[in-house]
Amino acid sequence: MKRFAAALLGLCLSGLAAAHSFQLGAIHIGHPWSRAMPAASQTGGVYLSLENQGKAEDKLVSASTPRAERAELHTHVNDNGVMRMRKVEGGVAIAPGQTVKFAPGSYHIMLMGLKQPLKAGDRFPLTLGFEKAGQVEVQVVVQDGADDHAH
Repeated sequence: MKRFAAALLGLCLSGLAAAHSFQLGAIHIGHPWSRAMPAASQTGGVYLSLENQGKAEDKLVSASTPRAERAELHTHVNDNGVMRMRKVEGGVAIAPGQTVKFAPGSYHIMLMGLKQPLKAGDRFPLTLGFEKAGQVEVQVVVQDGADDHAH
């Protein structure tokens, strides 16, 4: 019976870890996550969803973390048939009632100058700055790349 209870508790806690979210005013931040990277990698990406539950537009304008030298808002663009990453200038707008997904191949938060490798199971803080809502610290969960499609 103790083994069953421990297994059930572990399953519940793993579900909570996989489905974490945060709220800042009208902005709902869904499941911030990053892909595990090789130890030698100096870069990584953070993915999440931003839902504006309010009546006025807001913008994600900045991100920072002690885990990297800098964090920038990026997107992918098609440059004559070649997909390239580009820094987003001026922030990412989130219209009222809209959800913007930061996902592989789309918007993402680029971490540059990683201070330590991104290992599956790790968590680290990330501060998001919004034009109107202000700042909020979220926890990013580092996942094995096999889980990418669930988000």
